Order: sequence, then structure tokens, then C-alpha cells
Amino acid sequence: MAQRWPTRLWLVRHGQSAGNVARDAALRAELHRIALDGRDVDIPLSPLGTRQAHALGDWFSRQPEGDRPDVLLSSTYKRALQTAHLFRDAGGSASDDPICSDERLREKEFGILDGLTAPGIAQAYPDQAEFRRLLGKFYHRPPGGESWCDVILRLRSVLDTVSLHYAERRVMIVCHQVVVLCLRYILERLDEDEILGIDRAANVANCGVTEYRFDPEAGRSGGLVLVRYNDALPIEDEGEVTTDAPDPVVAARG
Repeated sequence: MAQRWPTRLWLVRHGQSAGNVARDAALRAELHRIALDGRDVDIPLSPLGTRQAHALGDWFSRQPEGDRPDVLLSSTYKRALQTAHLFRDAGGSASDDPICSDERLREKEFGILDGLTAPGIAQAYPDQAEFRRLLGKFYHRPPGGESWCDVILRLRSVLDTVSLHYAERRVMIVCHQVVVLCLRYILERLDEDEILGIDRAANVANCGVTEYRFDPEAGRSGGLVLVRYNDALPIEDEGEVTTDAPDPVVAARG
């Protein structure tokens, strides 16, 4: 039977964004709203995030060609696309092929709660704070937004596309914290408790690397096996500061 998966698959969270910086400042000041203008999709990398993305590309550029991606997929959000381009420009990719942006890899949508901190939600939308407490973050869908289940639904089709078009290739996906976690949920066939336990244990680092390799012995026709999760060592090896933005109760800009 023909191999239907990439030989390597990397999931990378974007570098630190201006939204991450603004959110951290809002939490420290105990504000109800994050001080950002414009759409979430347009939020760029911070200066540190720019250096992190370049550092990751530098680190990969020194690896053998077979240990570098030859396909780059990215969320359509500016901070993810910037990360992918900086990574490629630094020599991290083994191919000069265009970066494929895919809207299905976008950040989780928070609807009416977007831009609010947990205290802000409790004040402005106490009913939603209670719904989330009762349902949990996996199933709670704020008005105009998505639950984790909604994100997982669109990501299943992304993996179908990867399987169809990039079998036996080396693929890197540049995306967001919740997207990384939801892809783990699908690829490893986890349940709600398992993936939320991983989420509680640690935030996904900016430019943190999660890697899978194809194992022909995994399953009836082979499959992707987790090699490392949330690895920030490439950034640290390049002498850059590593960051991870905490995920407030909701409305996290990851």
C-alpha cells in the first residue's frame, strides 16, 4: 500500500506577536480589555517574535537537507505568514516553493469575547463565563466564535489535504497554539481529558517545534508518530529569548 503521510511533519507556533505582548500587559495591569486596534488577522510579530522566527530558520538551515521541510503551509494570519517567510528567508526550508497559506489553519475565533481578558468577560458577559465553566473550553462556543471542536473539524480537512498532496514529503505547518494542540488531538487520537491535560501542563512556546515522523509499523498502513513536542531548544541554541503566552480563560490571542 502506498504511503499516505509525509515522512516528516513539523507543527510550529508563530513567533511572539504584538498581541501576545499587549495581552501580557493587560493581564499584569488587571485590565478588562487588551489594548489592540484592528483585526486579529492583521496583528504582526513583535520585534522579539521576528528574531525568534529568523533564529528558527537559522537553526534549521544548518541541518542536513533531509532534516529540513520542503513544503511550508501557514495560517493566513499575518503573524504566522511572517514567521513562515522569515523562516524560509533564513534558509530553514529545503525548497524555494511558495508558502501555501490556508485559512483552515487560522487562529481559533473568539466571537464577541475577542480581546477581553477573563475579568472583562466576567463583567461584560457573565452568562458566557458561566457557560464556559459548565461546558469547558473544549465544547464552549461563544456567540460568533468557535469551540475547540469546531477548530478540530476544519483541521481534519487540512490533514486530508496534506495526505492527498504531500505524501512522502517533509511538511512544516506554521500556525497557532490552539491549532497545534488540536492537530495533536487528531494525529494521536486523543480524547478531551488528554488534550486538555497537555494544554494545562504547559503553554506552546512561540516558535516551539512539534515533530512527527512516519513509521511504517504504526497502524495497519503506517502512521505519524510523535518525536518531540513544544521544543524551544532551536531558539535557545541561537541565543534568542523563548516566550510562551499564557492562555487566559478565553479570548487568548495565540
